[in-house]
Amino acid sequence: MKKISCLIIILSTFSITQLAAQTKKTTAIKANVYPAEVARPKLVVGLVVDQMRWDYLYRYYSRYTNGGFKRLINEGFSVENTFIPYTPTYTACGHTCIYTGSIPAIHGIIGNDWYDPETKKNVYCTDDSTVFTVGSTPSAEGQMSPKNMLTSTITDELRLATNFKGKVIGISLKDRGSILPAGHAANAAYWYQGSTGNWITSTYYMKEVPTWVADYNKLKLANKFYAKNWETLYPINTYVNSTADEKAYEGKTSTFPHQLTQNIDKNFDAIRSTPYGNTITLDLAKLAILSEDLGQDKITDFLAVSCSATDYVGHGYGPNSIEAEDTYLRLDKDLEEFFNYLDKKVGKGNYTVFLTADHGAAHVPAFMKENKLLAGVVNDRDIAAKLNSYLNEKFKVNNIVLRSMNNQIIFDHDKTDKGNVSFDVIKSASIDFLKRMDGFANVIDISRIAQSTMPEIQKTMITNGYNARRSGDLYYILNPNWFNGGNTGTTHGSWNPYDSHIPLVFMGWGIKQGSSNKTHYMTDISATLAALLHIQMPNGCVGEPITEITSK
Repeated sequence: MKKISCLIIILSTFSITQLAAQTKKTTAIKANVYPAEVARPKLVVGLVVDQMRWDYLYRYYSRYTNGGFKRLINEGFSVENTFIPYTPTYTACGHTCIYTGSIPAIHGIIGNDWYDPETKKNVYCTDDSTVFTVGSTPSAEGQMSPKNMLTSTITDELRLATNFKGKVIGISLKDRGSILPAGHAANAAYWYQGSTGNWITSTYYMKEVPTWVADYNKLKLANKFYAKNWETLYPINTYVNSTADEKAYEGKTSTFPHQLTQNIDKNFDAIRSTPYGNTITLDLAKLAILSEDLGQDKITDFLAVSCSATDYVGHGYGPNSIEAEDTYLRLDKDLEEFFNYLDKKVGKGNYTVFLTADHGAAHVPAFMKENKLLAGVVNDRDIAAKLNSYLNEKFKVNNIVLRSMNNQIIFDHDKTDKGNVSFDVIKSASIDFLKRMDGFANVIDISRIAQSTMPEIQKTMITNGYNARRSGDLYYILNPNWFNGGNTGTTHGSWNPYDSHIPLVFMGWGIKQGSSNKTHYMTDISATLAALLHIQMPNGCVGEPITEITSK
């Protein structure tokens, strides 16, 4: 009996010892898997290059410096097949989609502006009449906030995850390029007031701008660049990737050198349409890093920067112009200086940066025709006028079309509800009429898109871009390289790859070097950042993390 008791005691002691050893081993494993602190970069920098087609990464590659776009590609990870998953492809939608990981159907920013059927007025994406200009003279330019955006952003989620200790700042020449990325809970968003040359914000964020912003405004740096005029960075005969300097289908002033001295102290807004607009934007970004101590502690900060001058130049001169090429070559040098500053101030390996675009751009139609390629333009006012005339003649309904905008037809529902003809009949007749117009490929009733016969990619992109309370009634698709615009310059907004195929390159902390041709979407950017930072995705996010980029 004693032998049995001793054996039990020995076995029990052995089991306890073994259990203790196993517990110690498990604790050690857990300690390795779950470190004392979650590893994160000190700073995340989002760079959106407005209107940057994907092919610009390589079109001018041989002329880029080693420290700008080339550094991104050669040190970072390029997601080569990144697409916008909705249409129309406009600036406000693009910036919102990048930072929310969502789509217009959910986040509500369906265009730069839209028609509100409740107020019966046009709404600008960041309009807010309840706030006022800060940092300059009162004007409508300062009455802006993110209130029209219905979802959170990755920047909002960072604020939440750090209990609002991580700083978030947005900077762009455009209010929409600064406000929407920075999100609802941002510490600040700054944009450029063309009437005064000041960087401003609104009372949504603060009562007065910090001293560093006020001091920067006093410099009136636009004048410094105006004094230089806009010469080509290199001898003009070396711009072999562009058409001849002067083309009637570019802009009113399409000849180098572009004279700017006449704008000194008179037209501060003109800097937007020069590459210097990007220079002052990135200068302010560097000053924000310095003055706000971004990336200087263990709590991750976020700087959202949008370079908008590329869009203004692109609209004015088109993708094949010397102006566009020179703008990207100069932006490349600005990026090199910016990355060097991040290395010095935050420390190489301590920050994560991503570069992408809000949309691309079509080639100028006249340039396409000059080279035996198909293209054309339509005009919103012309579309609405012709359709109204047709419907009035056919059904005796006067001005029942309120707007043609965002590739959509918007009807006056007060008239359609009270008319003698059913709305379905009016829509059907309108579709038949519009399909016969030059440049129109298809027209659909958005409320019945599921029953429409059309390619799945177009159906998906239109569905993703449709918000039931803000979108129109009919959606029209134009032929490739047709767009709504004028006889000079170019624009964007279509589902086609030249508008929807965008660059996406990650570099820095947590990112391995490489590239992938797997298809990804703009909505994946915020999902990827959330995974990288170990924080929650934005509350309307539909994207998936891009797992190829991680160094782990």
